Amino acid sequence: MVMAGGGSSALCAPMKATSEGVWQGDSPLRFSLPLIILQVCLVLVLTRGLAFALRPLRQPRVIAEIIGGILLGPSALGRSKVFLNNVFPAESLTVLDTLANIGLLFFLFLVGLELDPASLRRTGRRAFAIAVAGISLPFAFGVGSSLALRAAIDPAAPRGPLVVFMGVALSITAFPVLARILAELKLLTTDLGRMAMSAAAVNDITAWILLALAIALTGSGSPFVSVYVLLCGIGFVVAATFLVRPALVYMARRSPAGEPIKESFVCSTVAIVLAAGFATDAIGIHALFGAFVIGVLIPKDEGAYAGALTEKMEDLVSSLFLPLYFVSSGLKTNVATISGAQSWGFLALVITTACAGKIGGTVAASLLMRVPPREALALGLLMNTKGLVELIVLNIGRDRKVLNEEAFAILVLMALTTTFMTTPAVTAVYRPARRGGGASAYKHRTVERRDAEDSELRVLACFHASRGIPTLINLVEASRGTRRSKLTMYAMHLVELSERSSAISMVQRARRNGLPFSSSRRSGGGGGEVVVAFEAFRRLSAVTVRPMTAISDLNTIHEDIVASALHKRAALLVLPFHKMLSHDGTMEPVDRAYHQVNVRVLGSAPCSVAVLVDRVLGGAAQVAAPEVSYAVLVLFFGGPDDREALAYAARMGEHPGIELTVARFAVTGAAPRANADRDEEALQRYVTRALKSGDGSVKYEEVAAAERGDVTAAIKALGRGKNLVVAGRSAPVSAPLVEKSDCPEMGAVGSYLATPEFSTTASVLVVQRYNPRSDPACCSRPAGDEDAEEAVVPFPSSSSRPAPESESESQYSR
Repeated sequence: MVMAGGGSSALCAPMKATSEGVWQGDSPLRFSLPLIILQVCLVLVLTRGLAFALRPLRQPRVIAEIIGGILLGPSALGRSKVFLNNVFPAESLTVLDTLANIGLLFFLFLVGLELDPASLRRTGRRAFAIAVAGISLPFAFGVGSSLALRAAIDPAAPRGPLVVFMGVALSITAFPVLARILAELKLLTTDLGRMAMSAAAVNDITAWILLALAIALTGSGSPFVSVYVLLCGIGFVVAATFLVRPALVYMARRSPAGEPIKESFVCSTVAIVLAAGFATDAIGIHALFGAFVIGVLIPKDEGAYAGALTEKMEDLVSSLFLPLYFVSSGLKTNVATISGAQSWGFLALVITTACAGKIGGTVAASLLMRVPPREALALGLLMNTKGLVELIVLNIGRDRKVLNEEAFAILVLMALTTTFMTTPAVTAVYRPARRGGGASAYKHRTVERRDAEDSELRVLACFHASRGIPTLINLVEASRGTRRSKLTMYAMHLVELSERSSAISMVQRARRNGLPFSSSRRSGGGGGEVVVAFEAFRRLSAVTVRPMTAISDLNTIHEDIVASALHKRAALLVLPFHKMLSHDGTMEPVDRAYHQVNVRVLGSAPCSVAVLVDRVLGGAAQVAAPEVSYAVLVLFFGGPDDREALAYAARMGEHPGIELTVARFAVTGAAPRANADRDEEALQRYVTRALKSGDGSVKYEEVAAAERGDVTAAIKALGRGKNLVVAGRSAPVSAPLVEKSDCPEMGAVGSYLATPEFSTTASVLVVQRYNPRSDPACCSRPAGDEDAEEAVVPFPSSSSRPAPESESESQYSR
């Protein structure tokens, strides 16, 4: 394509979409489709690699994406003209920017989708005051910085828009990034985290309003044009509220929880988002605002509409399109423009001003609201978090000629620095109470106890997915027995904290303590189904059931489990096995990280632990109490774990619908036990008395086995027709029952029971009795715990053992 006027100046010819292949002489790097594929793959590999490298520093993924974008730009790899001209040529940037902005448009729709205007109306007085102070002071500091920056770096910049852009850049708080950091530090559900998220929500809305004002002021026409733009923007919001929202409410009400939403609803919503983006772009604000407003207007408490839209869009948007925006931003960021003492001085000035304004304003307001000084400082550091919204503000300012290259680079580095410092700074200044607080009053840590018939039995049962709920309910129904003692169950849903986790939905379910929080009926997604299932069971039985949710990284979720067991004073902690039953009867791993979760909990639990190998106990649905008919087998070899397993199974044996068989093994060649008399006492207490009562629900067998093959054959024969097999983790057998096991923490017998060689239908419960020596929070052995000196099965490796509890854990209220 040649310009008129002699053809001396050539413009970049538009790229064709697809090539005919290298054999036809075409280079894929000269065609838009193969080139954008290469760019996307390069971006994903680089940003995910950086995210993995920064994971030990507990940095959010946005940090890796910002750094990745800068590295691909003229600051690093882009300094090579060969790389820049072949991988990111000038003629390809239009396609890249278009895709990036489409992804950004839908990301802003998701951000609006997560914001609940009703929750903003419920913002407390303290959080609102902190939000106002956290915006006002840094905005004022930003005004001063903008005047100095304009005089020294960019005298041609328009004064009014520059003042507003700088004020917004310094006063903004990245809401999704803040939620991720709070969750990483296990502060999301504390008073501190709740206050930070409430203040950040108010901050977010205010920042978008100010940004709309800044964009309106950047118009090139008369001042009246800016007024027209603002009035039209207000008119758009009003029209969307009264004309579009009824249609959104209609679709939400016809999308009940637990059912997939209609494809036509998804298509209509996408069309509405795009149309709103077109409308606001035509007005002169930005296409992002239209998408954001539609997201805010979608009802959050009507069916599963909002949650389903988030699930359908967030993976594609955040994993594929959004990283392109960071690259698009990075290609505009040239750190080399920051040269000389003056430029680096302004960078230091902007970072200092941003931190002083945000942290100082937040801390001052917090102290006036009678927040403790240490928490006030942590809150100020948290509110100083920047992120994607910051980059959006800066990119719009650069595109509107408000910021030049040098000012843009300075502000990008400021956003990167302030976000990077948040996690280590908060960890350094704010150290909540350890989990051991109040443990002295915690006495009943085992199922087997002297006053078992009169004391309450508390069970904390964990599960990965909703398919594990029927088995848990059936297990609890079988465990309630007929004793006078009360059974209380805490059902904890283990949710991995990943980048796709919805920040706002977590906050909406949060409570005012530092524990994994209780679910509510209004929770979206699977949380509502969990609550309904356990609430129905509670009403039909005499068991108190309290569903909970723990959202955490799988590397640290064991801390939530252990802390919750301690806080709830549980006597038994039930963990799901890291494999689930597949259709062909084999056990398929859910996630190998869950294996390490179980190992860490077994090594530091404050009570007895049982690992449940779920082979669908009672079927795929909840069994009503009158219809319970289970056959339970206890494998008794002796030792504290077996006695604890027998005590728990004996409680099941009291249920009128359960037939209990106790098989005592006498293994030839096994080492003699020093405390064998206690085994006899346990059998006398739980088996002999039941046999003498003559009700026929308890059976007793003795098995003599000389070799490993005899033991496995006997176990397999006894397990036929049984619904549940209960065994101790540290059974004293002469040799492992399987040659090679991928779950040695289950013990010799438990490892065999978890294999399909034993059974594909019988569920298994492998029990470990509480041992104070393996509990880091216990300084001395409780009186009367004579089993503490008995050996237990060693753990697979020292690397699997849990690290000491982090002092960054949440505060636990009693």
